[in-house]
Amino acid sequence: MLNFRHVKYFVATANLGQVSRAARELSISQSAITSAIKELEAEVGGRLFVRTAQGMELTDTGRRFLAASHRIMASVEEALHPADTGAEIAGSLSIGASYTVLGYFLPQHLERLERRYPNLRIHIHELTREMIEDNLITGRLDMAVVLTSNISNPELTTETLIGSQRRLWVPAGHRLLELDSVGLQDVAEHPYIMLTVDEAAHWTTRYWSASPFRPNVRLRTSSIEAVRSTVANGQGVTILSDMVYRPWSLEGKRIETIIMRERVPAMDVGLAWRQGVELTPAMRLFRTHFSEVYQTPQSRMPR
Repeated sequence: MLNFRHVKYFVATANLGQVSRAARELSISQSAITSAIKELEAEVGGRLFVRTAQGMELTDTGRRFLAASHRIMASVEEALHPADTGAEIAGSLSIGASYTVLGYFLPQHLERLERRYPNLRIHIHELTREMIEDNLITGRLDMAVVLTSNISNPELTTETLIGSQRRLWVPAGHRLLELDSVGLQDVAEHPYIMLTVDEAAHWTTRYWSASPFRPNVRLRTSSIEAVRSTVANGQGVTILSDMVYRPWSLEGKRIETIIMRERVPAMDVGLAWRQGVELTPAMRLFRTHFSEVYQTPQSRMPR
């Protein structure tokens, strides 16, 4: 039978990408995690992961179950810490967020925080990465929820919560779906739709530059919905993260995903704040909420 331990082990493995890393973070054996995942897959009736050279990759079933698991973790966290315990927490927080984070990650958390801590006022500011860094350093922002993989300022501390896997998006029925393995060489033969928002083009260029192949860019756009529609209509392919993936375009056409043969870096999402700043009770509460939902976040000082 499904229990909370199964969910906790599954979330840690999905977030960290490897059974060995999840085992170290949770201070348990790898076999305990492997057994829990097998039991989960038996309950769900399908595979949650495929094992690759880079680690554990979520299947489509796994992605759907991960979204549900985060809701389960949040619900358990709220049950263990009832809302009335947060009534005494008051004050305000000024939080920065980039376009992608604000649109696809943050809203559900803001709703939970508002319900649990009614006297805490959270002010959200949508800003570019450069503006977020500047505002954190100068104290105009308390914290930020950002793509931590984009942060390199040595004056900031970051804490990564999840790594959202990047996959190839193709329209339903595309011939690449028929191949046993798909790499950048295969993708280079097709028109490529380049997303530019939140430095997506920069990261795309980085992993393509590490290969002898180059994308055949047909369109550059800052609109994720434009990318989604263009791919679904069969006018090109793209590589984007699971966090922004939706299986249907606005026109109701299907988009399929493929795990790439090469290692494509995940899109890391997490928190940032000024190095050395003393966290206020409200800031600690904000940070604790995310660590309880996503388990054992990874802190680092940007290089």
